[in-house]
This record gives sequence, structure tokens and C-alpha cells, in this order.
Amino acid sequence: MRPTRSAILAALLAVLLLSPAVAGAAPLRAAKPNPEAELKRLTREAAEINKNYRGQVQSLEETRVQASKATVNAKSLKRALAAAEADIVRFAQTAYMGGALDDGSLLSFQGDPTMALSQAATMSYLASRRATQLNRVKNLIKKAKTAEKTADAKIVALKKDIADLKRQRVRIEGLLAKYGFQTPSGNGGLTPRTVTMRNVVLQTFPMPYGYGCLRPGDPGDHGTGRACDFMMSTGGRVPTPDALERGNRLAQWAIDNGNKYGVMYIIWQQKYYDVRTGAGWKMMSNRGGNTANHIDHVHISMF
Repeated sequence: MRPTRSAILAALLAVLLLSPAVAGAAPLRAAKPNPEAELKRLTREAAEINKNYRGQVQSLEETRVQASKATVNAKSLKRALAAAEADIVRFAQTAYMGGALDDGSLLSFQGDPTMALSQAATMSYLASRRATQLNRVKNLIKKAKTAEKTADAKIVALKKDIADLKRQRVRIEGLLAKYGFQTPSGNGGLTPRTVTMRNVVLQTFPMPYGYGCLRPGDPGDHGTGRACDFMMSTGGRVPTPDALERGNRLAQWAIDNGNKYGVMYIIWQQKYYDVRTGAGWKMMSNRGGNTANHIDHVHISMF
């Protein structure tokens, strides 16, 4: 019984995928928890913690951002791998429909030599294209597996951060109780504690580049009147040495006087210092620019 066309195509694809070019490259695991769904669930947990702890916990947000980026990268590579495998299927179909011409067929060919040479050139091109596609699939499999492991590790780290913060609940709630809950007053939409901090900073440090506090509509502390940005340059530029030194002094002042004025966390030079976690200065991942990375300003959030 002659094999069907679908059986032949399946055999061709099997040969392509199991050739030496991809030997040893196992396919990605099919059955495992959906990392996107898990990330969404953990993001909701993180949002609840931020709400209960009166503002974004920077270490938690940092881990969530890293987990999100890693998950997006893994998904993108999986899509690229699926597209590459689809290309191989199309290649197998093209090779089958064109009718492969082997060396024996070339030697016994009776007809126009130009046609034989054309078919030989086609066969050489298809062989080269096959090797290129197989190498691409092999590399994508490696990258996709690495990205998947990275995403899994970041999600595990996010789970750990959430668990750690929950374990510190009593200590953190003690801090929250110590400073009490303040709402914006008539002072330009800022809380009294923020106003006090802002005024002392402006009396203590020159601010040639200005500052900003209330940001209506902002989902974070600026929107609730509990944060100020003190600029150390303009236009997103890297601060001059003098301005950098001033920013360093301001950040240290906020740490040294945090207990007195109720400072909750500081962000400066792509690092954050969160009083609630007590972990000291921690690096932030790249958020895309000098302002987003707080290279050009000192951010101070209040309890």
C-alpha cells in the first residue's frame, strides 16, 4: 500500500527535526503551570501588600518587574520557536512537492542538461536552507528553555518576597501605627508629614533645578500627596558632580532623619532604601531612562 501524502510529510518533518543539527535538543515541557497566570495571581497579592503597607514596597515591586520582563521574554521566544517550526513544515512541503533529485537521478538524467543543472542548484539551495532552519530551531530551543527557567526563578523569587513581607507584618504594622495614617490637607493636596519634610529639605538644601510633589492621578505616593521628587538636573540629564554630591547628601539626610519625620522610602541613582524592609540600599533594574531610573532626582516617600 502506497503511503499517503500526509504520512510522507510527517516523515519529512521527523527527519528534519531529528537530524544531527538538533540532536540532543529536547522539546520544551508541555505540561506545567502557566507562568502568566501565576504572575497575575502574585501581582494581585503584591498589590494587596502595597495597600496594607500604605504604599509601594520597592523590593517587592522590583522583583515583580523582573518576573514580568522574564515572563514576557519567555513567551516571545516560544512564539519565535513555533514560527520557526512552522517554517520547517512549509519547507518539508516544498521539498516534497518539488520532487527531490538525488545524485543517481542526475547521472542517469536523459534530457535538457540545463534543467538538470537547475534542479541540482535547487537541491543545493534547499539543503543549505534546511541547515539554516535547523540551526535556528536548535538555537531557539536553547534560548526558550533558558528564558523559561529564568522566568520560573523570578516567579519563585516573587513568591519568596511576598512570604518574607507577610512574615514581617507585625514589625511593619508597628511602624505604620507609630506614624499613624494621614490624609492630604489644604496644603496643596499634601499630607502634613510630607509638607514638613518638603519644607525642611528646602531650608537645608539648595534646589536650583526645582522639585515636585503632588501628581494628580498618579497611582503611587505622588497621587496621595505623600511623596516629593527633588531634581538634581533638568531634561533627564545625568547630574553634574556637584549636583550628584548634593543628591547623595539629601538621600543620606532622609535616612538619618527618617525616624524623626516619618520617611518610608527613598529612591536615588537607580537604588532604593525602604524603611519597611530594613534591607538597606538595593539596586533597581533598568526602567528605561534617567528619570524613570531616578538618576536625575531624589524621591522621598512618607508614611
